Amino acid sequence: MGLLLVLVFIALVASLAIGTRNVAPTEVLAMLGGDREGDAGMIWDLRVPRTLLGLVVGMALGVAGAVAQNITRNPLADPGLIGISAGAAFAVAASVGLLGLEGTQSYVWFAFVGAAIAGALAYFVGGTGVGGATPAKLALAGAAISVLLEAGTSALVLTDPDSLDRYRSWAVGALTGREDDLIWQLSPFVVVGVVLALVIAGRLNALALGDDLATTLGAKAGTTRLLGAGVVVLLTGAAVAAAGPIVFVGLVVPHVMRAFVGPDARWLVPASGLAGAVLLLVADVIGRVIARPTEVEVGVVTAFLGAPFLIYLVKSGKLREQDS
Repeated sequence: MGLLLVLVFIALVASLAIGTRNVAPTEVLAMLGGDREGDAGMIWDLRVPRTLLGLVVGMALGVAGAVAQNITRNPLADPGLIGISAGAAFAVAASVGLLGLEGTQSYVWFAFVGAAIAGALAYFVGGTGVGGATPAKLALAGAAISVLLEAGTSALVLTDPDSLDRYRSWAVGALTGREDDLIWQLSPFVVVGVVLALVIAGRLNALALGDDLATTLGAKAGTTRLLGAGVVVLLTGAAVAAAGPIVFVGLVVPHVMRAFVGPDARWLVPASGLAGAVLLLVADVIGRVIARPTEVEVGVVTAFLGAPFLIYLVKSGKLREQDS
């Protein structure tokens, strides 16, 4: 955890100093000291909001992934892979295209509702049949629901060119082009979600042992799973409303952190939050420098980083081991 805090600090400094035009670390220190002139002013006006947004969104996705994998006992329970992100995106597109809403504060509630409905539908479809919600079935159900929702989203935005322009920059998954006060609008949702995740972390450990044993240990399995699902929806809805559907962060981070801190959710949840912030900030920095003088959006970078990791999980047999 101490190392993670150091990495978060390094990622924050890198995000403030590195971009299409690099800034000397002394200018970052000058900005932190209150200077608002020259490069220090540019950092304060442009990079500080972007960096804080990346910190909050990365933390939300990391915690959401850790909780989702615990409540489902499923290694593929990433909010992006089981349709939750697609549900939030569809709801945002509907609010923009059909209702003409603008600004995150206007459509954030739609993102929450869309995330909740899509997640419940994916778990219901994936949980039918023999064996319940196995990793493969949940992944297939989530993929099918994601494709269906993405098709509906495309149909909505293509019928209205103005909505398409507003939606396109958001849908790719980016930390740029957002309202300056966006971080303050969404932080309360993320704080509530993270705190609730930490509160139920002990119950998540019991839930990992199975519903029957969890009940004998005093943890109500249904209540714990419901609270965990609320955490995932709250954090994912806020993250998607802010930055668009960024995938793989919630999948990669808990797996990596589990190798360092073990399966205890009391450590895994906060570690995943910190590591998620590091991953998203680093991915954003990579996107700024690999295509200068333009940028590659952070959602594209995380997809390139996360896809090989998912292939590794499948090839290594880890999914079959956890499924059994």
